[in-house]
Amino acid sequence: MKPTVHDIASRAGVSLATVDRVLNRRPGVSARTREKVDQAVSELGFVRDVAAANLAKGRIYPLTFIIPSNDNSFMRGLRLALDEASARAGVERIAIRLIDVPAFDAAALAAALRHAAMEEPAGIAFVAVDAPDVAAAALEIVSAGIPLVTLVSDLSGAERDHYAGIDNAAAGRTAASLLGRFAAGRQGKVAVLAGSMLVRDHRERCEAFASVMAQDFPGLAVLPVIEGRDDPAVVERKLSALFADRNDIVALYSLGAGNRGLIRALERQPAERRPVVIAHELTETTRGALQSGLIDAVLNQDAGHEVRSAIRVLKAKADGLPVVAAQERIRIDIFLKDNLP
Repeated sequence: MKPTVHDIASRAGVSLATVDRVLNRRPGVSARTREKVDQAVSELGFVRDVAAANLAKGRIYPLTFIIPSNDNSFMRGLRLALDEASARAGVERIAIRLIDVPAFDAAALAAALRHAAMEEPAGIAFVAVDAPDVAAAALEIVSAGIPLVTLVSDLSGAERDHYAGIDNAAAGRTAASLLGRFAAGRQGKVAVLAGSMLVRDHRERCEAFASVMAQDFPGLAVLPVIEGRDDPAVVERKLSALFADRNDIVALYSLGAGNRGLIRALERQPAERRPVVIAHELTETTRGALQSGLIDAVLNQDAGHEVRSAIRVLKAKADGLPVVAAQERIRIDIFLKDNLP
C-alpha cells in the first residue's frame, strides 16, 4: 500500500496543513519542521505526481516580477514578454504581478523585494543590482522558502535559486573578438559604454572584454568605462563630449542600453572618424544602425526566452521539481546587417 500524506504527518508528528506546506514548498515552516517532514517522506518512500496534483486542485501560481523602470528598448521587450505571458495565464495557471523600480537603485530594489515577499507569492523574479542591500533581501526570501530567480543580471553570491540570462563574460569576450577583427590594422583607443558598474552583467561583460583586448589586440587601448545609466540623453551627452575631446577613438563597445543616444552621437561624427561599434540587443534602433553601417555587430539575448525560463523555473521550484538546465540555457545571438531576421 502506497504511503499517504496522513502517514507523513503521523511519522513527522505534524499537522496535515504543515505537510502540505512543506510538500508545496510554501513559506511559513521552520527549517527544523521542514527537515522532519522531508525525512518522513524519504523514510516512507512517498512519491507524488506534483503536476497532476496541482492541475487537479486548479492551483494558480502567483508570480512577481520586479523590473527597472528606465525607458530602454530591452526593458520594454521584457515588459512585452510579460504581457504575452499574462495573456497565456489561464493555460499556464499563473498570475503575474509587475513591480517597477528605479534603475540601478539598490535601496529601492531591496525594499521592493521585501514588500513582494510579504505577499508570499509562488515565486519572485527580478533584474538584480549587485549590492549588499539586495543580497541581504534575496537571502531573506530564499530562507523563507520563496523561489527566487535573477533575470538578465545576476547576484555575486548564491542568494537565489536560478539565473535566467546569458553568460555575460562570454558576451564580453565575443564582443572583443568581433571588435578586434573588424578594427584589424587600426591602432588607437577603444571607448566602452556601460549602464552602471553596479550591475553584475555590465561588470562581467566589461572585465571579460578588457581581458581579451589586452591579450589579443594590444594595439587597441581600452579607455576608462563611461557609465550612461542606460539613459539615451546621458549617453548622447557623454559620447559627444568624448568625441569632441579626442580624435583617436577607433572602436566602441556599447555593453548596455541607451543606444538611441549612441546613434545620435555617431551620426554627428564625420564618416572618416566613425569608430567600429559593437552593441548589445537587437532593437528597432540597433537594427536601423546595422543597416546603415553605424553599428557593425549586435549581440542579442531573447527577452521572451528569459521570461518564459523564469516562469518555468519558479513553477518547478514551487513544486520542488528539478530544473532542466539545457532547456533554460539562454544563448547569445550575433547579428550583422547580412543576417538580420
